[in-house]
Amino acid sequence: MVEPSLQFKVSPGQAYPLGVSEIENGINFAIFSQHATSVTLCLSLPERRAHDFPDDDEMVEVILDPRVNRTGDIWHIHVEDLPRSNVLYGYHIDGPPAWHQGHRFDRSLLLIDPYAKFLEGRRIFGDVSNKMSKFFGTYDFSGLQFDWGNNYKIPNIPEKDLVIYEMNVRAFTADESSGLDPNIRGSYLGLIDKIPHLLELGINAIELLPVFEYDEMELQRRPNPRDHMLNTWGYSTINFFAPMSRYASSAGGPLKASREFKEMVKALHGSGIEVILDVVYNHTNEADDANPYTTSFRGIDNKVYYMMDPNNQQLLNFSGCGNTLNCNHPVVMELILDSLRHCQQLPEKIFPMSPDDPAIPTLRVLEYHVDGFRFDLASVLCRGTDGSPLSAPPLVRAIAKDDILSRCKIIAEPWDCGGLYLVGKFPNWDRWAEWNGKYRDDIRRYIKGDAGMKGSFASRVSGSADMYKVNKRKPSHSVNFVIAHDGFTLYDLVSYNQKKNDANGEGGNDGSNDNLSWNCGHEGETTDPQIKALRSRQMKNFHLALIVSQGTPMMFMGDEYGHTRYGNNNSYGHDDALNNFQWKQLESENDHFRFFSEVIKFRLAHHIFRQENFVGENEVTWHEKNWDNYESKFLAFTLHDSNGGDIYLAFNAHDYFVKVAIPSPPPKRQWFRVVDTNLMSPDDFVHDGVPGIGDSYNVAPYSSILLKAKNSVECEGTDAVENLLYLHRMKAYTGHVGINSWCSRVSGNFVFVWTSGLFQLKICIWDSLVLYSCLRLYRIGTCCWIAVQEATEVDTLLYSSLISILF
Repeated sequence: MVEPSLQFKVSPGQAYPLGVSEIENGINFAIFSQHATSVTLCLSLPERRAHDFPDDDEMVEVILDPRVNRTGDIWHIHVEDLPRSNVLYGYHIDGPPAWHQGHRFDRSLLLIDPYAKFLEGRRIFGDVSNKMSKFFGTYDFSGLQFDWGNNYKIPNIPEKDLVIYEMNVRAFTADESSGLDPNIRGSYLGLIDKIPHLLELGINAIELLPVFEYDEMELQRRPNPRDHMLNTWGYSTINFFAPMSRYASSAGGPLKASREFKEMVKALHGSGIEVILDVVYNHTNEADDANPYTTSFRGIDNKVYYMMDPNNQQLLNFSGCGNTLNCNHPVVMELILDSLRHCQQLPEKIFPMSPDDPAIPTLRVLEYHVDGFRFDLASVLCRGTDGSPLSAPPLVRAIAKDDILSRCKIIAEPWDCGGLYLVGKFPNWDRWAEWNGKYRDDIRRYIKGDAGMKGSFASRVSGSADMYKVNKRKPSHSVNFVIAHDGFTLYDLVSYNQKKNDANGEGGNDGSNDNLSWNCGHEGETTDPQIKALRSRQMKNFHLALIVSQGTPMMFMGDEYGHTRYGNNNSYGHDDALNNFQWKQLESENDHFRFFSEVIKFRLAHHIFRQENFVGENEVTWHEKNWDNYESKFLAFTLHDSNGGDIYLAFNAHDYFVKVAIPSPPPKRQWFRVVDTNLMSPDDFVHDGVPGIGDSYNVAPYSSILLKAKNSVECEGTDAVENLLYLHRMKAYTGHVGINSWCSRVSGNFVFVWTSGLFQLKICIWDSLVLYSCLRLYRIGTCCWIAVQEATEVDTLLYSSLISILF
């Protein structure tokens, strides 16, 4: 009840938009609940809070009258003269007590608005002194709109050209070895600081593990075998609009998190890197009836938001997490669509005016400008309200057909924990791509030497036409991966036969037992040089196979230096070195990183690996006479290029050398060896290639080779000289900006970089005349990385020096 001294002037308000909106001289609140019998809005005003977060008795209650504050199933009220920011709010909701009818109302609980755009709660990640913290909705109508900049552009990279890097915002920079200020470790800003690493690796899209608000302390709220763990992966969403506030720098809270998330997206886009979000619309944090953690949906209208068994009104569990969102219920479906739109950039073809145009105030919600979404356990989205599979699920179709979402990439994880396996068969409407789980399994089996896998391996590296071409899809609809966040890391895949999950508090019973791994002859860590060399070779084999495959490749954070979780294949609950990127190891494993980086850049420099359509009979030659030889573990093939730049690849999964006949190169060409994974760095990848390849080649056990046909005097990038001369018309601003800080501008095909160890200085290029002395030069295709210093006088040897290095 509103205290007499705190009487608000209220009016009925309006039913839409849901959530909080600013209208006239006050704030409108609207929330859906079909089965509620009473709704009370609870407010905490900044001037009344004795602490950062209010107790229940410190909140002001405003009771909604169903006769005037309810329109259909929407409860709403307009409160005048509320502050435009820094107000915390939630709801007490009551309704039928009958569990057997699917209801789970409890008026004593303060519930989060599903449409809250910001959540206030615990400020410090993993703060054990505040593990029972509540979460409150909040809003901000007083802050300035984020400045995306006049020259801001989205990368808009075609799916076929993507190289995706799956990563965790916190784990990427949380470790002390990141060298970052403690206030930005594990934050959105920390990720910005490490963009040079992503550029050096060569990827052009990141796929972020969940960044919607979640409670990392949820396992510690009650005694249980896992109460020592922190949820660091984030697959336990509390709210589908609010960015994770504890990824803000300096414990800055939700508004700062929102702003810094946008700064991160802007910086990544400015570097040509797209941002894909992993979204979890298959379940929420609220668990099951045995161990409920009610924060929102369950207490607002359980029967609407969750799938219930029609026989006993118990929660259905197709997610493996205790509950399953009722995705194809119209209300839940609209919630999900609104959440996705909230993360998107406004497509100009739909609304050519500015999103800030006062004529379209409702479009203000299109906030975060992300480029796409990966849908966790997306087969749940293909189930009806009773859990039965649907051939044309309304939500999946609506996402594919939505105008505002028309620009974004949409990627399904096409299975769930209820056995609905839709790999190659996910309803797509010519839009949906898929995590290709069959690619992962077949590549793992072949590379580790399983018999009978050669034909499947050939199908996977050529784009899985057997799965996708029949459905009139494209190779890019197959997101190819060997490693993802769950399961073994790449290093562990070649180091462990059995998972080692005892630290997870579930008696070692969690995580998959079917990892399709091979430890190369010893379980776990070893000092044996032969086993270590074999493991290194196998990691390079996996990476090469992934990167040369038709389709969209995805790798996981840390595999570029050989990160280990010591056999733990389900490390979601560890906020430590088990998950955290180890930056010192990146330095010590520079040879491993170099190979991974060079192979990625080689893919991006050769369209032959990035075909729009499936390769035809005239575009590939399989050097195989007997596909039915079950014991054969050797595969070689040539990809034909219309300009004569053929690529020859051979993968040997035998434990012995295979002497293979090399086909004749195209006319006026010769073969150059670019890759041999059996060789040590830097000979394992030689960008310009090693000539003198004869008519045969001994491919070592468990190794692979890549040959390229080219002229003996060919220099890749015919416009290299032209770009060098372009320097005459340029002026550079140079300045030390601190280790891992950066600024850059690409001109022509050049990126000018100071490279003393790690990136420490970038040089922005502007118009006018300046000369530089060349210290070092690195060339990948037509992209040159040049270390320079400004000349104090005209250096007449500059261009001849550069040209001699290039050629």
